[in-house]
Amino acid sequence: MFTGIVTDLGTVREVQPIGGGHDMRLVIGTSPGFLATPQPAAIGASIACSGCCLTAVDLGGDWFAADASAETLSRTTLGRLRPGSRVNLERSLRLGDELGGHLVSGHVDGVAEVLSAEPENASVRWRFRLPPGLSRYVAVKGSIAVDGVSLTVNEVDGDIFGVNIIPHTAAVTTFGTLQPGGLVNIEIDMLARYVARLRETTP
Repeated sequence: MFTGIVTDLGTVREVQPIGGGHDMRLVIGTSPGFLATPQPAAIGASIACSGCCLTAVDLGGDWFAADASAETLSRTTLGRLRPGSRVNLERSLRLGDELGGHLVSGHVDGVAEVLSAEPENASVRWRFRLPPGLSRYVAVKGSIAVDGVSLTVNEVDGDIFGVNIIPHTAAVTTFGTLQPGGLVNIEIDMLARYVARLRETTP
């Protein structure tokens, strides 16, 4: 479980095909201390990589390796990563930690297209087009995770939604290099998911 508060901006060092080339191992470089605090990470630790919960299968002082299955690659943007790509990183939540964003599972629901980025006062309004079937879970002033970043939805128009990104968020996440036409991982608010499911199954 995560909060959607990115704590490091990693860099992909290696992309290694595994499983007959259908799966992929990512080696991701981190900032000094990311894997050491608040307590040292261990093999098997869960780390959110641009919104995708992955398991650390190998560790170094400033890097970790994680495997992504063909299923994960087909449903996320991870298959587009190359050496040098930047990745939003967050270590898993511990009981008692500050919940600064919202509860994020790291299970990506779909991939959205970046439509535009327009300056709006001191921030930037980003607009995205959701894949079919997800717009019903997105509401104005609700929460959404975009590439693992916990954000507040500021507008919804059909399958298009918008969020505002302040300069600090752009500086410490991949929003600083994101461009219209790009693709991002989306995780809807899990509360919306369960409410919708209850409505479907309640007599």
